[in-house]
Amino acid sequence: MKKIFEPHWERDREAFFSKVDFSKIKTPSYVIHEGVLEDNLKILKKVKDRTGCTILLALKGYAAWKTFPLIGRYLDGVCASSVNEARLGREEFGKEVHSFAPAYTEQDIREHLQCSDHLIFNSFSQWDQYKKTIMGCNKKTMKGNNKNNNEKNKDRTIECGIRINPESAGAENDLYNPCAKGSRMGVTIAEFRKHGDGLDGISGLHFHALCEQNVDALEDALFRVENSFGKYLKRMKWVNFGGGHHITRKDYDVDRLCRLISTFRKKYGVQVIVEPGEAVALNAGVLVSSVLDIIENDGKIAILDTTAEDHMPDVLAMPYRPSIIGAGKPGEKKHTYRLGGLTCLSGDFIGSYSFDRELKPGDRLVFQNMAIYTMVKNTLFNGVRLPDIVIMDKTNKVVHVKKFGYGEYRERLS
Repeated sequence: MKKIFEPHWERDREAFFSKVDFSKIKTPSYVIHEGVLEDNLKILKKVKDRTGCTILLALKGYAAWKTFPLIGRYLDGVCASSVNEARLGREEFGKEVHSFAPAYTEQDIREHLQCSDHLIFNSFSQWDQYKKTIMGCNKKTMKGNNKNNNEKNKDRTIECGIRINPESAGAENDLYNPCAKGSRMGVTIAEFRKHGDGLDGISGLHFHALCEQNVDALEDALFRVENSFGKYLKRMKWVNFGGGHHITRKDYDVDRLCRLISTFRKKYGVQVIVEPGEAVALNAGVLVSSVLDIIENDGKIAILDTTAEDHMPDVLAMPYRPSIIGAGKPGEKKHTYRLGGLTCLSGDFIGSYSFDRELKPGDRLVFQNMAIYTMVKNTLFNGVRLPDIVIMDKTNKVVHVKKFGYGEYRERLS
C-alpha cells in the first residue's frame, strides 16, 4: 500500500530547530514554528482525505489561538473540556466545537448551549438530568429556523453523546490512563447495559483510551469497544475515538490507522471523529531559556530563567526529561549539569544533561517539543513571569509576540 506521508519539512526536528537563530529571542520564550505546525497538519489532512473522518484539535493540549487560522485550513474544529475552552473554540476557531466534562453544572449547560455543537456526557444520570433542557433548546432553534431568522448559530443544534469506558490497557501511568481500574471517565459496559435501551436523543459514543501511543493501542481499544458495545454502534450517527493518537510522530503507522478508520466506518455506518492534541503541534515548538548562574553542590547545577514547576509542569507530573538541542544524557558529553528552575520548590529540577563545553551565564538552551501541554498548563507559582509566546513563519521570521508581566499575576488573585 502506498505511504500517504510525503515529508515537507525535515522529520528530524532537532536538526531543523538547530538551524534557527534564536539569539534575538528574549528568554524565556515559547517559540512556535508555523512551518513545522503545518507539516503536522498536512499529515492529519491526508488522513482525513483518505478516510473521510473528522479530526479536531484538542484544546487541552494546545490552544495557541493565534495559530487557529492556519489550523482551521486543515482541521474540522476543536474539542473542549470546559466552557472556557468551548467558548475559545467558538469565538476564535469558528468551526465545530465538541465538548466533554466528567460532570456539568446547570450554568455549564446554559453556556454550552451557546457554543457547543456536540455535548458528551460522562454518565446516564447527567444525561437524564439535562436532556430536556438540551432537546428543548434544539426545538426552539429548529422553530426559529423555520421562521427564517438570521440569528447567530441559528442552524446549530446540539448533538449529544455518552462517553464509554472500554476498560482497555491504556497508558502505563494511571495518572494518564482514563481506562484504569476505578477510573471516573466513561460508562463501563456493566453500567451501560442498565441504560442501553434508553438512548433516545443520543447521537454518538465517545471513548478515550490512549496517551501518546501508536496505532496498535488504538486497535486493541477498538477490539474492546466492539466486543463490549458492538450491539449499540449501528444505532449511532458517530463514534468519537478520542485523543492520545501520536499520528505525526515519525514512527507512527499512519496507513494502519487509515485502514482501521475506514473499516470501522464501513462496518457500522458511522462518522468517525478523532481528537488529537499533541499530534497537531508535536515538536512544532521549543522553549528558549538562558543560564543565569552556575553553582556547585554534589556536582554542577545550572540555574535557568525558566522553571519546570511553572513553565513545563509535565516534566514533574509525568514525569519526563525533555530533550535539549545539542545536549546529551548525563556523562555522554564532557560536561554534565543538573538544570534547576527559578521557583523556591526544592524539587524544581528539569533534569541532568551533558554538553560539549562548559556552560556559563548567558548561554541559551533550547528545550524541544514545548508547544504542547506547556502554555495550557503553566502556572504563576512564586509570581515567576510566564514566558513570551513567539510565532515564527516558514521563513523563520517572527510574526507575533505575546508578552506577560505583573498584570497576569495580579489579576488572577483578589
